Amino acid sequence: MSATMKAAVLRGKEDLQIEQVPVPGAGPGELVVRVDAALTCGTDLKVFRRGYHAKMLTKDRLFGHEVAGTVVEVGEGVTEFQVGEHVVPLNSAPCDACFFCRRGQQNLCDDLLFNNGAYAEYLRVPERIVRKNTLRMPEGMRAEHAALTEPLACVVRGLEESNAHAGQTAIVLGAGPIGLLFIHAAAIEGLHVIAVVKRIDQIATAKLFGAEQVVRIADVEDPVAAARASTPEGRGADLVFEAVATPEAWQWAVQMVRKGGVVNWFGGPPSGTEVKLDTNLIHYSDLTLKASFHHTPATVRRAFTMIQSGRFDADAFLTGTATLDDVPSVFSRMLTRPPEGTAPEIKTVIYPHAHSAEGKRAAAELVGEGR
Repeated sequence: MSATMKAAVLRGKEDLQIEQVPVPGAGPGELVVRVDAALTCGTDLKVFRRGYHAKMLTKDRLFGHEVAGTVVEVGEGVTEFQVGEHVVPLNSAPCDACFFCRRGQQNLCDDLLFNNGAYAEYLRVPERIVRKNTLRMPEGMRAEHAALTEPLACVVRGLEESNAHAGQTAIVLGAGPIGLLFIHAAAIEGLHVIAVVKRIDQIATAKLFGAEQVVRIADVEDPVAAARASTPEGRGADLVFEAVATPEAWQWAVQMVRKGGVVNWFGGPPSGTEVKLDTNLIHYSDLTLKASFHHTPATVRRAFTMIQSGRFDADAFLTGTATLDDVPSVFSRMLTRPPEGTAPEIKTVIYPHAHSAEGKRAAAELVGEGR
């Protein structure tokens, strides 16, 4: 292994550089993983746009967090993993000792340890994440599929915290990567899903992932009325998941849910964003309004099992491939919506050890064989 490696480093707002940095070593309890596949993510796009994340990282840090790879170095004291094994190291691990952890809210841990650096040739996995939140991939599981565990775990937690169950009607606002994950995961669990989307191409995509009905905002005079009309007896949905992160979408969610229903504001608007809500509607409709942030080790394992089961169509989420050198241009392109009618970009797979289009295809074939 060379002394340096290529890695994407966040230098500031919309400033992502591919640089040579030291190859990490494994300290006591740690792993070093060869990154076989990393995925682009809406959260990473938000960080790229803003230049920071309140919880995950600040500028001048290694970038990326959805990853799967191969163990190449094992630190002193590690007995659970061996060199050559394929693993999914999650991007965080709780302390399991603070007030929130003791109450089953590990996502709110006072000392939640985050790890970034997926867009690199190698990734150091801290001891706590090795011990609490690293999963061994089964034989034949593709790295690109396994890397979907992190975002799906956040969605699984959103469903669980909303008490979602088969037979319910759910409205999902938004058809970006997270919205589509909500649509697909809810459909897999037996919910009847109505998607509210913006773009023409999102109609077919939402249906592909399991939406039974789709409301396109531009096609109706009143999106709230159209979405409610799609629910049984027009009473509104049992559950509404907001995955757009705009004040308007937050307001619509409250108006689309039935009396006694649950609204989950999953999308996180920028700091300082304010939303006006009808308090009379909320009170007399006996609504439950909540938000969901991040994941827990338990929802990570449930998401991983869902991907393993074959019920989850992982391939459909992977709509592009790129090399590590391409990462800055990939994120710059993600800032702008593609023209109407073009194929949607959901997630791009980054292959850090491919250095050309030909190498990228070879890497895809190699990882596709589960190795």
